Amino acid sequence: MAAGLHYSLLDFVSIVVIDLLLASDNALVIALAVQALPKTRRRAALISGAALAVVIRVAVTFIAAKLLEMEFIQLAGGAFVIWIAVRVLMDASAPKREADSPRDLWRAIGSIMLADLTMSTDNILAIAGASHGNVGLILFGLALSIPLVIFSSTLLAVLMEKYPVLLYVGAAILGRVGGEMMLTDAFVRKTLQPSDALRYAVEAALIVGILVVGRVASRRGARVG
Repeated sequence: MAAGLHYSLLDFVSIVVIDLLLASDNALVIALAVQALPKTRRRAALISGAALAVVIRVAVTFIAAKLLEMEFIQLAGGAFVIWIAVRVLMDASAPKREADSPRDLWRAIGSIMLADLTMSTDNILAIAGASHGNVGLILFGLALSIPLVIFSSTLLAVLMEKYPVLLYVGAAILGRVGGEMMLTDAFVRKTLQPSDALRYAVEAALIVGILVVGRVASRRGARVG
């Protein structure tokens, strides 16, 4: 009994550590996705998007491994993450709107759900592995990710509001994440068999491209303003 209890505690600790380590990328994309929203709408988008994303995670937990092997899933997900990075920099240079817009709110929630789902497959597999197939532990790990991601993304959103340069840092990180996702897609691996050198080159090119687009958009926004 003591050994079984010890084993369960180790599982819980492992899952908590995994959630802490893997929440950063998801929190970053969520924080960036809500930047264009007025402050009054951000919290609703953060909570709704993260909660719905975790519900979807539960639904796809048992097919996560197959999702990683399906062609074009990671490719499309990586492209979507890169699009979010570009869009947030373009939105940052546009005039701020204080009026509430339900369309913008739902667009942010949809972006959070899609980006979180495509970025979370590895997280789901890590939690499933640490739980040794125990459904209760899997659900615990996924449920724990809700407050962790919401807290982290809320903190990042506040910091980005206070220090706008963090928007560019975050967008650059998403460029790397998006590039990595695209190059690990089953179709890309099969056809290109990308080397580490190619992966680093693609990620660097995406980071530079995203920052250049953001810089150009910022200058245009300054001229319009």
